[in-house]
Amino acid sequence: MARLRLALGRCSLTWSACGSHRDAARSGACGALGRRGSERAGGYAARVEIGTGEGVARVEVGGPAAGERAFLLVLTHGAGGGPGSPDLLAVADAASRLGGAVARVTQPYRVRDRRAPGSPDRQDAAWVEVVAALRAGDGAGLPLIQGGRSNGARVACRTARAVGARAVIALAFPLHPPGRPALSRAAELAAAGTDVLVVNGERDPFGIPEGTGKIRVVVLAGESHALSRSPGQAGRAAGSWLREILAGSGVAG
Repeated sequence: MARLRLALGRCSLTWSACGSHRDAARSGACGALGRRGSERAGGYAARVEIGTGEGVARVEVGGPAAGERAFLLVLTHGAGGGPGSPDLLAVADAASRLGGAVARVTQPYRVRDRRAPGSPDRQDAAWVEVVAALRAGDGAGLPLIQGGRSNGARVACRTARAVGARAVIALAFPLHPPGRPALSRAAELAAAGTDVLVVNGERDPFGIPEGTGKIRVVVLAGESHALSRSPGQAGRAAGSWLREILAGSGVAG
């Protein structure tokens, strides 16, 4: 299977010419972000490896064919999780329906099978490299929206300015450690400096942020931090908000 490497400073991007058989069958095509490959009308799906200063990140990319992409959405997981959580998948599906190319990222520390992210500065630096590599192809001309759940939502907010994100989706944003409301992370939300959608469960022990300015908060009844009882609610909330953001940016969605 052919492979291609794109150098980008310390960062490198390697992709397979086709995604896995399962992904190709599901999407009706294979290819990769930034490369036409063998895209067909049904879109594309591929698995990508991106080298960073913190190690390799693994990315699953999918969405419309190159000429039909309206925006790029980059999503990531919580501290000990992966990019296949139900809420992330629901948001990814909603974005794809609006013409978004979606990249779901497994960060380098999880690729190394570690559950703790380690230094926030180093985690953020690796994230910036991942996003830069994804935007180096066809994503370069697309509006960027990034997001994640829990710890991944914090990363997305902290790095939004650095990567030039148009907006951020923060799922299960952990406002504070359980039982310690004085240790608020509200400043990380504000640091995004752009439109932010927060989707939290009403029973989240990590707290629920307040909506203010460009920060919109949606609270899902009956949900906990996992947002797993009815993840479709998170997808619908994200889809509705994305339509507004895209319309405001002059992008048809």
